[in-house]
Amino acid sequence: MLALEITQLQKTYASGLIALKGIDLEVQQGDFFALLGPNGAGKSTCIGIISGLVNKSDGEIRIFNHSIDSDFLIARSKLGSVPQEFNFNTFEPVDEIIINQAGYYGVPARIARRETEHYLKLLGLWDQRHSQSRQLSGGMKRRLMIARALVHKPRLLILDEPTAGVDIELRRSMWKFLEQINEQGTTIILTTHYLEEAERMCRNVAIIDEGKIIQNSSMASLLSQLKSETFVLYLRDELEVAPRLESFYNVTRVNHRSIEVEVPEHHSINDLIRELEGQKIVVERMRNKVNRLEELFIKMTSGRATSSKSSDRESL
Repeated sequence: MLALEITQLQKTYASGLIALKGIDLEVQQGDFFALLGPNGAGKSTCIGIISGLVNKSDGEIRIFNHSIDSDFLIARSKLGSVPQEFNFNTFEPVDEIIINQAGYYGVPARIARRETEHYLKLLGLWDQRHSQSRQLSGGMKRRLMIARALVHKPRLLILDEPTAGVDIELRRSMWKFLEQINEQGTTIILTTHYLEEAERMCRNVAIIDEGKIIQNSSMASLLSQLKSETFVLYLRDELEVAPRLESFYNVTRVNHRSIEVEVPEHHSINDLIRELEGQKIVVERMRNKVNRLEELFIKMTSGRATSSKSSDRESL
């Protein structure tokens, strides 16, 4: 079954801006799906229409085969949405924010309290349950938004930049949590500028640019289109000039003890290491210059895309 089906979705704002130009999109039940695009591409408009916050100009959206037009209440009950901006009452206690949200969906008070306790404990917010939400850190507020979106047990969860402004440790704990609920059956649609998290977690991906879907495939199929990768190599000894490598191109000296090398798909990292060792150059560690998905993303969007905000790429 399809968790989400979008057919010829269009949106033209009163200003004349055409934000969506007839997009088609399908997300299978149980998928972990990435919806990516540069700023202004139409992602937020699309999500706003799905969530009922923006009126569409034309087209159809179905959530688990329920139209958001003719079956709005049923379709909406199957959806949980976490927007980019915090949109709760900052003077309201944390647990009441979630309990009240459950009430909007007709969840009985006893069950709402039970589910509130479950998600607050799961997301590490139980000790803050009586605090006013304005007293929470940015990361805690982000987790509160996720708990609020899940309290009525939606089958589809949309996350719009869920880890924006979140530190590395918290981001990784959120990854783990989202993977767990996906394994338990919740379909997840993720938008993010941290492209390494999309590559890490999502099985399928669509890229939207200038109001149109320009790529829609599995993550594996998309990444297979990458013809080369650029690596930063950290060296044991200092170099005065970049080495000449017969099998590799775009070799650049970054500083005395690091170089960048573009590795084409028909060569491996081992080939590169062997060629450097032949010149008595010892590599101590290395990393991708940019995430693989990011490289493709920038090429596909003609450089209009913002670069990945990741600051926690790990050296090998």
